[in-house]
Amino acid sequence: MAKTGVFDSDPTAIAKAKELKREMRKLLTKIEDEDDLGVQTIDQLQEVLSTLKEATMRNIAKSSSLEMLETVSCPEEFRCPLSNELMRDPVVLASGQTYDKLFIQKWLSSGNRTCPKTQQVLPYTVLTPNLLIREMISKWCKKIGLETTNQYHPNLVNEEEAVTRSDREVFNSLLIKVSSSSLQDQKSAAKELRLLTRKGTEFRALFGESSDAITRLLNPLLHGSNPDENLQEDVVTTLLNISIHDDSNKKLVCENPNVIPLLIDALRRGTVATRSNAAAAIFTLSALDSNKVILGKSGILKPLIDLLDEGNPLAMKDVAAAIFTLCIAHENRSRAVRDGAVRVLGKKISNGLYVDELLAILAMLVTHWKAVEELGELGGISWLLKITRESECKRNKENAIVILHTICFSDRTKWKEIKEEENAHGTITKLARDGTARAQRKANGILDRLRKAMNLTHTA
Repeated sequence: MAKTGVFDSDPTAIAKAKELKREMRKLLTKIEDEDDLGVQTIDQLQEVLSTLKEATMRNIAKSSSLEMLETVSCPEEFRCPLSNELMRDPVVLASGQTYDKLFIQKWLSSGNRTCPKTQQVLPYTVLTPNLLIREMISKWCKKIGLETTNQYHPNLVNEEEAVTRSDREVFNSLLIKVSSSSLQDQKSAAKELRLLTRKGTEFRALFGESSDAITRLLNPLLHGSNPDENLQEDVVTTLLNISIHDDSNKKLVCENPNVIPLLIDALRRGTVATRSNAAAAIFTLSALDSNKVILGKSGILKPLIDLLDEGNPLAMKDVAAAIFTLCIAHENRSRAVRDGAVRVLGKKISNGLYVDELLAILAMLVTHWKAVEELGELGGISWLLKITRESECKRNKENAIVILHTICFSDRTKWKEIKEEENAHGTITKLARDGTARAQRKANGILDRLRKAMNLTHTA
């Protein structure tokens, strides 16, 4: 297929070019709107244009090298047995075989201790540069006019990920299978993609090249009301693996319009493993602040809270982590309170379940007035005081006193219970002396409030 532009062959370059063009449009709009045009704005525009020009020239050079490699027959001894591409850093293995360093390191990092070509067990894994082959490759490249300062592997995404043409062919064939009408093909392809994206970064990187690949992965779940359980689990787990890769993958996954509805469906009716992995995917995606907003607006907190309420031990930690991370965004706290999080959290904590994780969430939610009100109705003061008095975990004591501090300053009717605890056990005073720095501040704040209340009573 003919190329339509100089960046068409490189997804990274495409993204960079789009970013530069967006910046250029902003600056042009600013220049058009400003009555008193500043020199700084013009300098910024010149800098963006210069960067775009350099990127274009680099990609033209890269495209020329790629096209030349594809049209010229490379000598077999210059090809890496693993990638079947021209070697750019040839090294010798203990077996005497020569490989491209990037690919043999990947082989060894996967736990292999044999020579890929001879299957000989390696006595050691030290790699020795093959200077003779490197010099021969350099001379051959000069002879055919190929720039030797930057020899490219066709279809290589970057050095660390080491995506080869073979990887890409496997990837595309699996996407075709997973999008087919055969359930058996869909299941086998989804399972393979799950394994490949778990083992290494290269297939995660391939999914990050376009939203279309993610849509094709999800295709089997987009049609029909009762998805196959194993297929759903493999697709959701692959989404989790893709999201772990980097921030650009997280953004691409979350902004795909099919992803969040399918994650919500998985939370509601998947197997325990599917629901747990869906929660883990949400936790991973919500590492980006922009994704926290998107996920919060989608209504995804309600099925997470419902799953927390069910209390399956295999899913609890992933669910708690997802809710906690989402609630770092202030606007999501009111959504969590509205969706019943306080009641569920209170019930679990009062029963001594997952106190560490759930108390941390509650300490965030208590900044909402309705959470304070609900805690009072649930009798939360008594078990919060018990945690403050008896817990051996300093972080739990801190979170409990943070919640009590907010309640104390919001609801005067709870002062009596707190004062009785202090008189009987000296709980707040002990924490003001021995707690974390934050716990000491909150405990002293409560003691100060109680003292002022007593002074007012005596004065009256």
